[in-house]
Amino acid sequence: MTAGRVLAVCADDFGLTPGISAGIARLALAGRLAAISCLTNGRDWPVSAPLLNRLPATVDVGLHLNFTEGRPLSPRLAKIWPEFPSLPMLIARAHLGALPRGALRNEVHAQLAAFNRVRDRPPAFIDGHQHVHHLPVLRGIILDMVEHVQPMPALRNTGRVLGPGAGLKRWLIEHTGGRALAAEMAQRQLAHNPALLGAYDFVATDYRALMQGWLAALPAEGGLLFCHPADAPAAGGVPDVPDAVPDAIAPARQREMAYLDSAAFAQDLAAARVRLGRVWRTV
Repeated sequence: MTAGRVLAVCADDFGLTPGISAGIARLALAGRLAAISCLTNGRDWPVSAPLLNRLPATVDVGLHLNFTEGRPLSPRLAKIWPEFPSLPMLIARAHLGALPRGALRNEVHAQLAAFNRVRDRPPAFIDGHQHVHHLPVLRGIILDMVEHVQPMPALRNTGRVLGPGAGLKRWLIEHTGGRALAAEMAQRQLAHNPALLGAYDFVATDYRALMQGWLAALPAEGGLLFCHPADAPAAGGVPDVPDAVPDAIAPARQREMAYLDSAAFAQDLAAARVRLGRVWRTV
């Protein structure tokens, strides 16, 4: 029986630590991912990026813009923010109109340049760490940039978040900028995913049950599911860059890794009549 719906499973945070990067690359090589989103201000980015050179052409590699973890790449923003603010602070400042627009534009382009410099090509898609790409001010900067990149990248749509549970989190994603981003992408006819899945609290331990719920919620037109798998710390195979970054969701990353790397994942896809693939569309 042929699978009837398409799901793009996208692993976020490649480049943050060796364990994250190595685990994501391993899943992609095993055919368990359709996309990888890369965080280019992470110190592991230039070290682990060569792992992406071995990926099959079916895996899209994108840019995971980051404004809430670590330090800016651009000197202009670093003078204002030596360290990035927390997500709640960034959201508040964005909705109050209190973000440094010019310096943020420099930073967006610096993170894109860091991707292009290592990959020698533009990203296939662009999104944001903790969905910051849909926030006011940042949203406009990023949309304008995307239209000047050739070939033009797709964008992660955060305006339609589906799935079981996590109702408040899904509402916040949509209403802090996701729906506004979706409307602007439609107006500009930019490629995007029809729906977004994968939101949860990182505390739930039965990731398989969550995945089964997301597969059940996947619409006929398909969707993108974001995830955060990783190998255990110090198992990344890049000894020069230890896993020293504090990671509040490390246990969840390893649970996700165990499931996505298992036979159970393939069984659940088949049972739901879902196949992995690209879902970018302009309508």
